[in-house]
Amino acid sequence: MRNKFNFLTKTSLIKKINNKWFKIINVILAVIILTLMNLDFVISFFGGDFNKETTIFVIDNTNRNSYTVFENTFDNIKDSLRHSEKFSVELQTKDIEYTKKIIEATNDILIVLEYDEINYINALVISNSYIDTILYQLIVSSINTTKSSVVHQELDISMEDLIKINTPVEISREFLDESKTESEENMATIMNIVFPTLILPFFLLVIFLVQMIGAEINEEKTTKSMEIIISNVSPKIHFFSKVLASNIFVIIQGSLLLLFSFIGFQLRRLLGSKSFIDEFSDVGINLKDILNNLSESGFIDKLIYVIPLTIILFILSFIAYSLLAGILASMTTNMEDFQQIQIPIMILSLSGYYLAMMSAMFEGALFIRIASYIPFISALLAPALLVIGQIGILDILLSIIILLILLFIMTKYGLKIYKVGILNYSSSKLWTKMLKAAKE
Repeated sequence: MRNKFNFLTKTSLIKKINNKWFKIINVILAVIILTLMNLDFVISFFGGDFNKETTIFVIDNTNRNSYTVFENTFDNIKDSLRHSEKFSVELQTKDIEYTKKIIEATNDILIVLEYDEINYINALVISNSYIDTILYQLIVSSINTTKSSVVHQELDISMEDLIKINTPVEISREFLDESKTESEENMATIMNIVFPTLILPFFLLVIFLVQMIGAEINEEKTTKSMEIIISNVSPKIHFFSKVLASNIFVIIQGSLLLLFSFIGFQLRRLLGSKSFIDEFSDVGINLKDILNNLSESGFIDKLIYVIPLTIILFILSFIAYSLLAGILASMTTNMEDFQQIQIPIMILSLSGYYLAMMSAMFEGALFIRIASYIPFISALLAPALLVIGQIGILDILLSIIILLILLFIMTKYGLKIYKVGILNYSSSKLWTKMLKAAKE
């Protein structure tokens, strides 16, 4: 019996791996992941905007040599830009209308500096299209520095006082709730950015898993090969071999996604690009400081148990989804019927994904704590709540226990439904037949 189980599992797994669509999809996924992680180099390779030098024309109507200050300031800080050598500053002696025609044809940028008795300097930035966010922020910063220099000259303020005036205010945080810390606030911020991205592969793999089991079982029923298989092995062996093979296949697929991402990181390093930490710093998100704060607060140490618990939840949820998909697929005779029956599964999984994305909005709510116990969505929701501190280890352990109880119930009663449905080719009254089989 064990040999038959191993044979069925191996045959099912090999069939999935040797499927041409599996190979084609993974080639496409590899290309997409590597391309997205190195998109700037791809654009440059095909002669995109990264290869074009952008000229920042400046018309200085302040009569206070503001252009020189702007040019020096921009040159000093533009090194923080990716491909900073592609930007240059040039004094424009022609009028605005003439320069507009130039930038309309070249997608360059025009800055017009005007003196103002109240604000000292006003600026007009003209472009043909949108300006990169980082570049625009550097332009704004350079203009503000230019204004500070003009103020220094006009009001005869000492440079030391000017520096003090322009120094950002140091802001400290105080929480009346002593259980709250600034590091946890930073952690919630970064998890709101990162966690939806991390759980997206799990969500996609669940959809893939459900579709795959339904397609395989319906294929065997459609071709009548199911009768030959069941005449040689019990429905129990057939059922569990499908579940095991499908979960191994999903783990392989998930590992391939991690491999593609790792290759993308290494390729980015070889191409000499900035790290993703530096990329976030360019847009004002200092991941280094956030990670340091998280490390000092002991959050990094929490990963010792957060990661294993999350992996356990993921694996148990994969098994639960595969059991449910196998049970439902056994009662259908074609993929059209299965597509209708699996809609509740998709809605349930999608609900868990969106709740995980919005978990920070439900802080302290009993609803979100209870939702983290619900099987099928607990793998998506519970780790997110654990990371941001809305639930504790006992809560996630309770989620695991509830999931184990569900697996036991599904195995005990689901197998009865599977035995009845696997050789039943009638598509009428599916739910009635399932309930009757479960009662018997």
